[in-house]
Amino acid sequence: MIFVDNNLDGYAGRDKANGAKMTSLSGALFFFLIFCRTELISAQLKYSTLEEVKVGAVIGNVAKDLGLDVSMLSSRRFRIVSGADGALFEVNTNNGVLFVQKNIDREQLCDGNAACFTDLKIVVENPLEVHYVTVEIIDANDHAPSFAEKEKVIEIAESTAPGARFQLPGARDPDAGINAVQRYKMSQNEHFNLEIRDRGEDKIPLLVLQRQLDREQNRNHSLILTAKDGGTPPRSANLNITIKVLDNNDNRPTFSEDIYSVTLQENAAINTYITQVKATDLDEGFNGNIEFAFGGDVNPDVLKLFSLDKQKGEIRVIGLIDYETANVYNLDVQASDKGTPPMTTDCRVIIKVQDVNDNKPEIEITSLSSMIPEDSKPGTVVALISVKDSDSGLNGKVVCRLPENIPFDLKPSFKENMYSLITKETLDRESVSHYDILLTATDCGEPPLSTLKTLSIQVSDVNDNAPTFLHSPLELYLIENNTPGGSIFYVSASDRDLNENAVVSYRLVKGEGGHTDMTSFLNIHAENGQISALKSFDFESLKTFQFQVVATDSGAPSLSSNVT
Repeated sequence: MIFVDNNLDGYAGRDKANGAKMTSLSGALFFFLIFCRTELISAQLKYSTLEEVKVGAVIGNVAKDLGLDVSMLSSRRFRIVSGADGALFEVNTNNGVLFVQKNIDREQLCDGNAACFTDLKIVVENPLEVHYVTVEIIDANDHAPSFAEKEKVIEIAESTAPGARFQLPGARDPDAGINAVQRYKMSQNEHFNLEIRDRGEDKIPLLVLQRQLDREQNRNHSLILTAKDGGTPPRSANLNITIKVLDNNDNRPTFSEDIYSVTLQENAAINTYITQVKATDLDEGFNGNIEFAFGGDVNPDVLKLFSLDKQKGEIRVIGLIDYETANVYNLDVQASDKGTPPMTTDCRVIIKVQDVNDNKPEIEITSLSSMIPEDSKPGTVVALISVKDSDSGLNGKVVCRLPENIPFDLKPSFKENMYSLITKETLDRESVSHYDILLTATDCGEPPLSTLKTLSIQVSDVNDNAPTFLHSPLELYLIENNTPGGSIFYVSASDRDLNENAVVSYRLVKGEGGHTDMTSFLNIHAENGQISALKSFDFESLKTFQFQVVATDSGAPSLSSNVT
């Protein structure tokens, strides 16, 4: 068996980057003869050639290297009897030269093997000789690195600690040796670095997290991974890498306002819209989904008045809003995300109730006395009047009025909505003894509301009227020879006063015509005014006489009048 190693000068000249210096060994043969049978001689030759050489390129002179007579090659049927599929090589039967018959694609032929060889069996006859030729296919940098995908998406949680590593897809290059992938490079990014690990002949790119991620600052990071081979010039390929930062629940919801201040008219209809609280959460998914609720310390009674939509944050009326019960409500609203655990935040909603004129004024009367003397001086205080209105503003402001043509007036007090009822002129019980005063209190709301209240005042009597006789003077006729002691006349006086002031008593006073003492002639009943004659009168002696009767009341001091 003969071994021949032939490295082509042409290969050395074509690919200096491979560092291959080819030296022709066509003249140097190493013989190792083995005589298995006397009629069979075998030898083995080894050649090298670059892939992708032109068709017809010479690999080596087999006949010369085997020491065969070139002139006898044709007659001895010098030929290749078996070899590479598709007959990549052929020999020239005239000169024994082995040459390329078809284009050689090392990657197709050897499918990624580090060493690529093809074996040929060459036969010559008479005598029979079988020779083996091995051709090594030397790699050319005819392929660029390539990635299986154009883009790679990697998901990394924002809670991932720095130092974490993530294996990146490696590039594939069908070329071998120095022409295969030699290095990786990544675009600059403050959060990531590139690390390369050698695993046998492969280089594994690893993405290293240098700085903790924050999805709320940057939810996506774009990187470019470049793979380069060692050819001259080098070939490269790029892989677009997108880092999607997965959310952690590391942000609390944030309200658009810390304090919401709104106004609401009292007696607002059920389901009246009041306001809407709004909150955002920089997280995503469940971590950013927000629900609203009233704070736990909200008065339960308040929850009967207002509703809160947990999804929309809308606050509406569900109960009776009464300004007089409360004119402001302070609601604490909580926004909570759905993370695990959830994060919450609070805001304050201030609802100011606007007053509506829905309450009539209230009148409170404090009477100093149910009776007032008719001789009271103008300005005498009869009663104290207090007016209040539960409404506010102009709706509480109240105006009080009295009927006209009565001897009373309202005097405002230094304190708002307080009055004194006073007399404005002298009273006369004998003219009007009783007053039912209609007091009207009206607020200044729109529309105005009024309240009526009656104050009864009784005028008490004073002895300001003397007894009076219906006629004066009085004239009567007496028949002479009357019976002594008999009634001759009745006098009667009336008094407009009341009670003791109206009790009248009668007495006689001196007479006229020389009769100074009438008591010897007449007698008068003090209580009923009955006049009696104490003696019998004689027409011839006394034809006429005059006397006075005095009527006196029982007042203090008493008043009197007389009649002739």
